Amino acid sequence: MRDLPAITEIERLPSPAPTPQALTWHRGELWFGSRDLQRVYRMDRKNWKVAEERQAPGTPWAAVSTSDSLWFTLGEGDEDDRYLRRYIAGKGFSESDRIACPEFTGSYLSYDGKHLYLSQWYKHRILKLDAAGNILLEIAVGAEISGHVFVDGVIYVLRGTEQNGGDWRLARLDPREAAPAIEELARVPFQCRSLAFDGERLWSNHRDADRIVCFAIPKEH
Repeated sequence: MRDLPAITEIERLPSPAPTPQALTWHRGELWFGSRDLQRVYRMDRKNWKVAEERQAPGTPWAAVSTSDSLWFTLGEGDEDDRYLRRYIAGKGFSESDRIACPEFTGSYLSYDGKHLYLSQWYKHRILKLDAAGNILLEIAVGAEISGHVFVDGVIYVLRGTEQNGGDWRLARLDPREAAPAIEELARVPFQCRSLAFDGERLWSNHRDADRIVCFAIPKEH
């Protein structure tokens, strides 16, 4: 395995709530969810203040913007069964838009402009879903997945393991390929959770440190 450079951090911001887990950008604003408090937050980016806060009906494991609204992966009940739930800014979680994840498992989300993509940590795969949650496509990633996001039609993904202190890599794949090749781009030197894109830069959570981290997209090499 070739030696990879570490990501180039741009900002490391304190999370206003412990254990930041879910993370996405929606209409120019950063949203995140606290694992331990089971709450979701919209941030005033300029002043780094909470602009909206709501209790979630479960543990918010992941979030993604779908232009008009957000979707969260929530863990519900004693078994932490996973469901996709729609959230409307200023209104909260929809009571009707609730979709069971395949086998009630799944975590991180991305969106290609039409379909949701859901990753499954232990199965090392990303699933393309239809509006009812049925699987349209399976992409093997070959490692645990701690976040993914679409940028210009390709998927950037955090892949690796949390064991033995963690070993995480930022990689890239093209879901339009019949058998997507995975190109590793950089090391992520912390236990990263979620991956988001603000139009220029990538973001992730250093959950154990209660920090939200912004970093550059690695240059071609």
